[in-house]
Amino acid sequence: MNWIEQLEGLLQQYTSGNPAAASQVNQDFDRVAEAAPQSTLAEGIAAAFRSDQTPSFGDMVANLFAKSSGQQRTDLVNTLIAAAGPTLVSQILSRSGGSEGVLAHVLNQGETKLAPEEAQRIPANTIAEIAAHAEKRDPSIIDHISGFYAQHPTLVKTLGSAALGIALAKVAQHQYGH
Repeated sequence: MNWIEQLEGLLQQYTSGNPAAASQVNQDFDRVAEAAPQSTLAEGIAAAFRSDQTPSFGDMVANLFAKSSGQQRTDLVNTLIAAAGPTLVSQILSRSGGSEGVLAHVLNQGETKLAPEEAQRIPANTIAEIAAHAEKRDPSIIDHISGFYAQHPTLVKTLGSAALGIALAKVAQHQYGH
């Protein structure tokens, strides 16, 4: 039995527009995250990032950044730098001042990635600003970040039941074409 057959009843409830209770959404998301291909899960996460029923992409990424491990933070920051460009990220970090100004200098020296200890020093609110600018420059950053967090579905659950419900609805829509 494939993953779609295993989860058919669960997914169909999300195609009806009648969302489950918050506690059920968390459990449903766990089941889908365990069974579905990461690419399908990433599509669902991207839908949540793009939805007007959830906070902005920048705010959601900042939330995830704040709850991520050190390596996850580093990977996220470097993904954002690749999308937004080191010059733009350097400008944002320079405006923030303090230790972030030092990081801006690192990027101004031609670096295109930050080391883990450097990425740890960036506050979540600065990540929100970088993510928002990255999205304006390259809207596909949402797909890249979604793919990254599809590998870490436990973190995605911290976005709340509304985001999870949207993600599950997108997975269901993908499977059933509704």
